[in-house]
Amino acid sequence: MLGKISLGTLGLTIGSILIIVGFIAYGADNATLNLVGFFYGFPLFLGGLALKANELKPIPFSQTTTPSVLTLRQQQATVTQNKLRTDITRFCYGQEAHLDRALDYLDLNPSDEERPVITSLRETEVNGAYCLILEFDSPLISMDIWQERHERMTKYFAPNVEVKITQPSENKIELALITTA
Repeated sequence: MLGKISLGTLGLTIGSILIIVGFIAYGADNATLNLVGFFYGFPLFLGGLALKANELKPIPFSQTTTPSVLTLRQQQATVTQNKLRTDITRFCYGQEAHLDRALDYLDLNPSDEERPVITSLRETEVNGAYCLILEFDSPLISMDIWQERHERMTKYFAPNVEVKITQPSENKIELALITTA
């Protein structure tokens, strides 16, 4: 639940409220509230600014997940699939991009400009199995390079996951993680 809330926005909001209370208390000659406003308000506000500057917004679902797929997720989803889904659908801090470490490991992150960017995800059913599809915008890394990394991806997302890579349109790559066994 905490991942669905922007900590930067929360810090900015609470810090601003406390700063305003501090200024009002200063005008009303209330030393206790004045100290609370300044000693807690400014650090919270500055912390909120720092978090906001380093914030990665959650990746949206491109399609609504159906109840039957939710049931499949509960029954079949692997630890890796669940971790990926929860990691990219929450606010993150201190990362350059979602899945940047995974893309580094898979040699799909030669530079910040060339890095594929995950734009959305969706959950579907493939032949009775749960499938998590990650949708990437990949204008500078071709489908051939993605295919060359297929074996490495299979090892990275293992166990019990089959990896399929498709290119629905130019510059778009879909990475499907299908539950096996």
